[in-house]
Amino acid sequence: MNVPTPTGPVAMEAFEHQGQGPHSAIVVLSGSKGFGSPAYGEMAQAFNAAGLDVFLLHVLSREDVRVIAGTNGAAARKRYYAQRLPDWIGSARAAAAFLKTQPRHAGTIGLLGISLGANVAAASAADNVDVAALVLVDGGFPEGYSRQVRALPPLQLIWGSADRVFPLSLGRDLERMARGLGGKASLDVYEGAGHDFFLRPGTSQARAAHQSAADFLQRRLAQRP
Repeated sequence: MNVPTPTGPVAMEAFEHQGQGPHSAIVVLSGSKGFGSPAYGEMAQAFNAAGLDVFLLHVLSREDVRVIAGTNGAAARKRYYAQRLPDWIGSARAAAAFLKTQPRHAGTIGLLGISLGANVAAASAADNVDVAALVLVDGGFPEGYSRQVRALPPLQLIWGSADRVFPLSLGRDLERMARGLGGKASLDVYEGAGHDFFLRPGTSQARAAHQSAADFLQRRLAQRP
């Protein structure tokens, strides 16, 4: 399906739980390589089994993925991210607002972002009443994010202890920040796991992390009034 956003329609793939009754919706935001990894399908299966509908939101266009892949050096990539992040964040917020209006989802929406997608998810969920739960995988707020954050939804952080892109210390800082705002936050650490462990299909750590995220989201969204 296509979701209306401030910058035009954005594609969204649906993996819906089969069964009667309303189902909470999870919007997933990919890393910088898009949704090419089969791990996204494995994750959707785990979420569906927990009674959740899953929506893969393509805030990164094909052109974004192409440009990012062809960019030389971290500094150049960061400049491109800074240029595009406002549109990506606007699209994620629009998708959450759209799904919240759908009777099937009973107004309960969660966000899950991975790496670059975690940057988008964190900024999209901050002070946003449309988002009732948030999972950030190996990533947090965008570098240089300057807006004051007053509230975050219940938060689960999933991190590889050997992540060299976003070190575990960042996850610990985010956990303290969320709790300092009066919110609920937990940090789920996978020993020896690198930055991309969540997207390694068929591995025990990826499966365990997918199940941990599914359990957290199902539990928190079920508590939403």
